[in-house]
Amino acid sequence: MEDGSPPLLNSSKPHLEKLTLGVTRILESSPGVTEVTITEKPPAERHMISSWEQKNNCLLPDDVKNFYLMTNGFQMTWNVKLDEHIIPLGSMTINSISRLTQLNQSSIYSLPNAPTLADLDDDTQEANDDQPEKPHFDSRSVIFELDSCSGNGKVCLVYKNGKPGLAQDTEIWFLDRALYWHFLTDTFTAYYRLLITHLGLPQWQYAFTSYGISPQAKQWFSMYKPITYNTNLLTEDTDSFVNKLDPSKVFMSKDKALIPKKKVPMQPSGLFIKKF
Repeated sequence: MEDGSPPLLNSSKPHLEKLTLGVTRILESSPGVTEVTITEKPPAERHMISSWEQKNNCLLPDDVKNFYLMTNGFQMTWNVKLDEHIIPLGSMTINSISRLTQLNQSSIYSLPNAPTLADLDDDTQEANDDQPEKPHFDSRSVIFELDSCSGNGKVCLVYKNGKPGLAQDTEIWFLDRALYWHFLTDTFTAYYRLLITHLGLPQWQYAFTSYGISPQAKQWFSMYKPITYNTNLLTEDTDSFVNKLDPSKVFMSKDKALIPKKKVPMQPSGLFIKKF
C-alpha cells in the first residue's frame, strides 16, 4: 500500500531515516533520479529470530539480530529518466529472516548423477595476507543468502567453521555467477555501509573482485558515483546524514533508549514508501 502524499521521512518516519542513513538526499539531488522507493517492513519478532537460530543451528551476530529487530528485511530502489524513458537502476536489498535461507547443496542440474555445489568446490584457493580462506560448499562452511543481487551473484552470510554456527565466526562474501568467492567484509554492519554508500548501483559487488565491474556498469558508476567518491557531499550539512553514515549506531540493541532528534525540513517529493 502506497501513501497518497509525500512521506515526512524525517519526522513521521524517523526509523526510515536511520535505516537509509540519509542517503535518499543524495539520490534525490542527483540528475535524472526519480521514484526513490523504500519498502517499509515491520520489525521481526524475537521468537522469529530464535526459531531461525534453532532451525539452522547457528547463532546470528548481534548486528544482524538488531537489524531484523528494526526491520524484517530491507528494499530500496530508484530509477533514472533518460529521453523520457524510466529505467530501473539502483536496488538495495537484504532478505527477510524467513528468506535468509541456506545455500542449496542439492544437484545444480536436474540430471542423474549431476554434480552438486560441493562437488564443484575448489580447494586450490588458500588464505593469504590479502584474502581470508574462502567458504566451502560442503559441511566445512554454512552459507546463507542475504541478497540475490538481481541475478548477478549472491551476497552471503558465511559461518566459516560449520555447525553449530557461532556468531563470531561469520563473514560476508560475494559469490559470482561463475561460482567464485570474493571477500567483502568481516561484519554485517560493514557490509551494510558498503551497500548504502554504493547506492545499490548495478553489479557494484564486482568492484571487490579481481576483474571488476562491467563496461556498462562503469558508465552508471561515472554518472552516479558511490558516496565514497562524493567526499564533498559528506562534508556539507553533516547533520542530515544520520550517524554520519555509521550503521553501527543504527543497529544498536533495541533495549537502549532512543534519543529524540530535532525536527528538520521535509524531504523533497519523489520518495515513495510502500507498506506490506
